[in-house]
Amino acid sequence: MKKKVLNMLSITLISFAVILTGCNPASEKTAGSDTTGSAPRDTLVISSVREPDSIDVHKTTWVDDTNAHIYDTLLKRDLDGNLVPGLAEKYEVSDDGKVWTIVLNKTAKFHSGEPVTAEAVKKTFERFLQHSAVKFIAGPLDKIDAVDEQTLKIYFTEPFAPFASGLTTAYLAPMDPKALDEYGDDFGEQPAAAGLFKFGEHKRGSSITYMKNGDYSWGPSFVDNKGEPAYDKFEFRFITDDDTRVLEFKKGTTQIMTKVPPNYIQDLKETEGVELNSMYEQGITYLGFNNKKPIFQDKRVRQAIALGIDREPIVEFALEGYAKPLFGPLPHTIPGYSEKVEAEAKQKYSQNIDKAKSLLAEAGWNDTDGDGIVDKDGKPFSFELWLSDEPVMQRVVQIIQGQLKEIGIDVKISVQEAASIAANTPKGLHDAILNMYGWSDPDILYMLMTKGNSTRLHYESDQLQEMLTKGRQTMNPEERMKIYEEAQQFIVEESPWVPLFVRESITAYRDIDGFKQNPYSQNIIFNDITPK
Repeated sequence: MKKKVLNMLSITLISFAVILTGCNPASEKTAGSDTTGSAPRDTLVISSVREPDSIDVHKTTWVDDTNAHIYDTLLKRDLDGNLVPGLAEKYEVSDDGKVWTIVLNKTAKFHSGEPVTAEAVKKTFERFLQHSAVKFIAGPLDKIDAVDEQTLKIYFTEPFAPFASGLTTAYLAPMDPKALDEYGDDFGEQPAAAGLFKFGEHKRGSSITYMKNGDYSWGPSFVDNKGEPAYDKFEFRFITDDDTRVLEFKKGTTQIMTKVPPNYIQDLKETEGVELNSMYEQGITYLGFNNKKPIFQDKRVRQAIALGIDREPIVEFALEGYAKPLFGPLPHTIPGYSEKVEAEAKQKYSQNIDKAKSLLAEAGWNDTDGDGIVDKDGKPFSFELWLSDEPVMQRVVQIIQGQLKEIGIDVKISVQEAASIAANTPKGLHDAILNMYGWSDPDILYMLMTKGNSTRLHYESDQLQEMLTKGRQTMNPEERMKIYEEAQQFIVEESPWVPLFVRESITAYRDIDGFKQNPYSQNIIFNDITPK
């Protein structure tokens, strides 16, 4: 007997025909940043701070607008957070929670023109499990059967509640099997799937250009424009310097600027023809300890650092007020957020210099030589803090550095390339990291703090592992959220990291109509954008 979780067959998908022009895929190239000249009317130009390390989502741990839209997901969340059809028309879950049946949209095609089939989805999942650093989002998957052309059965060794959330992400989106066969490990240089965008060209260090998918006719229910996109090309330009990004946007060289620098928001509000869109991110920025390092293995030390940080000036000065201070593990934008836990964490860790110094002294750290830095066994308390080259993060870390010096801790700032952070933190080469996570399910805590998965924090606890595993296995939503509340209380007490804030992400746009973002996928809805 099966329990139907979501029936999507009744939702009508309106087809449309699109003519793709000017598509001439090319291999990745190296080029300097070209930010001169206005874009032609058939090209929408978006500036972004961060260049993806790969467009192959099986070989990256970060997916955003720059590499997501070439893929189409099996499920989606609408603007109210409800699960709606993607490439799957419906799915069902067995009563024991171990068997998921997915029925695919019969009209969907890959970029090669081949139909999206159960065998193709199976092939994608098997590749994901073989190559991805985030394979844990597929849970305890046992086997996959392609029952027929449109039907897929996925078997788990135990119930796995977060799987539906995983199916809304590009990580589990079907890849074009023809491209996988042809390019193999080099799939990222010529990626193909079933999304709204087709790959055009990647100029390393400069830009990625996509072309519209002329065969796309299975848009989701929440987009206004069910027809073809108004633009033929979508170019993402990577500009890390804030001043340059803003200048190019004001000149009209770019029409959309993501991650608007907080210190420019007021200026852009007053700029004629510019509009701003705001949404809180589905994730937090945190100071994460490498909990395998001896210096951080005493809970009192970790708690002292948490007590040494005042989030208010971080939000006010580094982010110009465009963030919300956070003390608990989950933000209000992720299911499982608990007002009770947040209040308890705020009470426990609001800045208290005297208490922080007292905890350090209890742990054996005292300023014996009067230099302002506490020491133990002749060694000063000093650690290196890694962060990306994003200007906002650099402002944040400078404030943290000054605050922790007040309690006698010397923080050495180390700006790293994103690729270096991704490669070296799993090896445990860092002392601490200023980082962020983004996800749509409380299972993110399992991903961050369990054995074999904690590649940033290197934190392991049998008690926490048991709670987070139980959260994955509990199919009843209310019971599941109670488990996560208990797990969060444990994390607050143990303090393996210091949650700092949830960002208010500001996107600026000009010369276009129909701009919207999905607060649940955190993606721009390109289907609806038209030139003014």
